[in-house]
Amino acid sequence: MDPTTLGSLAVILALIFIFLRVPIAFALGAVGLIGLWIFFSFRPGADFNPNGYIPALTTATQSYFTLFHSYDLSAVPLFVAMGHICYRSGITSDIYDAARTWISWIPGGLAIASVMGCGGFAAISGSSLACAATMGRVAVPEMTRSGYSERLASASVAAGGTLGALIPPSILFILYGVFAEQSVGKLFIAGIVPGIISLLGYILVITIWAMVRKQDAPRFVLKQSSREKLRVTLRTWPALLIFTIIIGGIYGGFFTPTEAGAVVFALAVVISLAMRRIDGRGVAEALKETAFQTAALFLIGGGAAVFSSLVALTGLTRSLVELVSYMDLSQAGVLVAVVLVYLLLGMFLDPLGILLLTLPFSVPLVEQHGVDLIWFGVLVVKLLEMGLITPPVGMNVFVISSVTKPPIPAGRIFSGVVPFFAMDVVVVALLIAAPGIALWLT
Repeated sequence: MDPTTLGSLAVILALIFIFLRVPIAFALGAVGLIGLWIFFSFRPGADFNPNGYIPALTTATQSYFTLFHSYDLSAVPLFVAMGHICYRSGITSDIYDAARTWISWIPGGLAIASVMGCGGFAAISGSSLACAATMGRVAVPEMTRSGYSERLASASVAAGGTLGALIPPSILFILYGVFAEQSVGKLFIAGIVPGIISLLGYILVITIWAMVRKQDAPRFVLKQSSREKLRVTLRTWPALLIFTIIIGGIYGGFFTPTEAGAVVFALAVVISLAMRRIDGRGVAEALKETAFQTAALFLIGGGAAVFSSLVALTGLTRSLVELVSYMDLSQAGVLVAVVLVYLLLGMFLDPLGILLLTLPFSVPLVEQHGVDLIWFGVLVVKLLEMGLITPPVGMNVFVISSVTKPPIPAGRIFSGVVPFFAMDVVVVALLIAAPGIALWLT
């Protein structure tokens, strides 16, 4: 079998498995391993090799070892553990409480506070789904009790939860950096400004919504004294300290992302224990959840590494690059095509699966057209977060629907996220038109 044909069939088969809800790790890993066996057993111009499984297994195990031996990837369990500690100790919720205290009186103030709380949670946890689940339990009931419509309340948190993928530290940035061989620290820094622009865009959407449909966001005044407001605000210092250490340490060259993860994890544990917000049992539970989540991420990454080895050996990426070169597309044309592909895949697949499935093709393709890979990483992660709120599989929408009591219908939430998705399209257009938005801090 022609190697390029084998690679193409492997991609199609992997997509079919993922659409059928086969776990990503097994879909990519199994297709990659079988493809490697076929590649080594039926090489063109050579006799059938009955021992083709030996080089196939060797390549697969080497792919796993190379991935797990990555220094940058060791940051994943550290940031995941730090996020679980901060969630259990209430550090992340303090940001929402402070925002609600000061801006609840303005049009759409509670929804804006929820989005800001999502931004703060994202800056600590790095997980969009965890952000949506946590804020969905806290903020949506608060807004509906205050008279907010279910569409605005749920949609603002579903959209705000996507900030977890863009505002550093981000697990997607770490995985992109490892597979695209780019600096994770630079990716973290490059995500700051686009993340803030996305946050401000969501706030603008809520403000306009609240002014046009006042019945959806009645004015709400939280009766608190100045002393109480100050007390609530001061409680955010652990979150601000952690975020400052992550960004300041990496930007100032004091830490690598992995070292920053270790420092802030230890700091979060010490602060939480000292403030008696968590006990030894809570820390143990957080570490247990971290172990499960990290194992799942590493298993998925290993399967993707095997699949990437198959793609590289079959020359499929090179053929794709040559095809695009033959079509004589401009850089803008290539980027538009990439954006459309990611948006289409985002309608059906989860962000991690899209990222690991497409990187072997998209990175060499855009690199061939002179695209900065740090900037491209920011664009890809932004597109992936948009997939979290697009039907029919928008994961943040279903998370919000599942954590609200009684459950808010997913269709109602999807209708509410339309203006937020439109704002995301504007942000993507800005990123493409002005790449310096993502690169000027790096």
